[in-house]
Amino acid sequence: MENYTFNSLTLQLEGLRVTKTNKYPIFIFLLFTYVFILVANIGIVMLIWTERRLHQPMYLLFCNLSINDVMGNSLLVPRVLADILVPPSERLIHYYECLMQAFITHMFGTNAHTVLMIMAFDRYVAICNPLRYAAIMTDKMVIKLTVSAWGVTFVLVAVLLSLTIRLNRCRTLITNPYCDNPSLFKLSCDNVFINNIYGLTFTVVLLISSIGSIILTYSKITMACLTSKSKSLNSKAWKTCSTHLCLYLIMLCSGMILITLHRFPENRNYRKLCSILFHIIPGSLNPIIYGVQSKEIRKFLSKLYDPKNLGLFINTNNIICELRVPYCIP
Repeated sequence: MENYTFNSLTLQLEGLRVTKTNKYPIFIFLLFTYVFILVANIGIVMLIWTERRLHQPMYLLFCNLSINDVMGNSLLVPRVLADILVPPSERLIHYYECLMQAFITHMFGTNAHTVLMIMAFDRYVAICNPLRYAAIMTDKMVIKLTVSAWGVTFVLVAVLLSLTIRLNRCRTLITNPYCDNPSLFKLSCDNVFINNIYGLTFTVVLLISSIGSIILTYSKITMACLTSKSKSLNSKAWKTCSTHLCLYLIMLCSGMILITLHRFPENRNYRKLCSILFHIIPGSLNPIIYGVQSKEIRKFLSKLYDPKNLGLFINTNNIICELRVPYCIP
């Protein structure tokens, strides 16, 4: 493929460099990880949605994180899996599909910050103002926080990519496993000064807002715990905040490693690997950490998989099968 084809709608993804020996192990690992991400995150959302006892702001806000993980991985991992099985010369992608992939990729990364920021606000209100929690964190407030998180992300990413769309392209090779904004504007031979300035401002403002809000809320939570002599309050704060903080640190560390490796072109293969891990690690660990730490979710799952309940379900199913033999297989 010509390296200087102006405004071509067909682009080439360099993708992961895999050999015949490691191609199928990598494929199987990514496939099973992707299936786990879908099952775990969709399962948590369905559980929270159907179980009325879990209709609490903390769980409803966490649903945003699960939806974000499913969205971010569903447009990325299947494409990476398909590219692993074909030679590098056949890893072609349409320009508009590439734009959509870049949009979802940046939505995923930015939305992870905004969602965790509104979850931090929820934890702050619950611990520092427990008597007013129900009055503050109403259904309307949860909806407003959710719309704000997604809306701010959408606007920021839309402006980011609109600055890239205006550029003329003179290259067609994307040296990444998937499309993102830096890969797209690097295809241009135009002046990308504005893109670099906005991209840098975008990243700095997002990180300062995200880290600043976490430091502020957790400082106030720590002060509330230190001044309070209530063991139940401190225990509740430790359980809920440790889960949220763990999710935040996983997301932040994954992103910072990827941003750092972008500054070292000689480590391109490590950057490719980290760019995929940035998506699949939080998506895999978030439902595990939240599900294991959450007392309500653990209780529901223990009841769901209780041998007595399973036995009752089997006996009930057998009775139904006896009454409706043509429609049921015990």
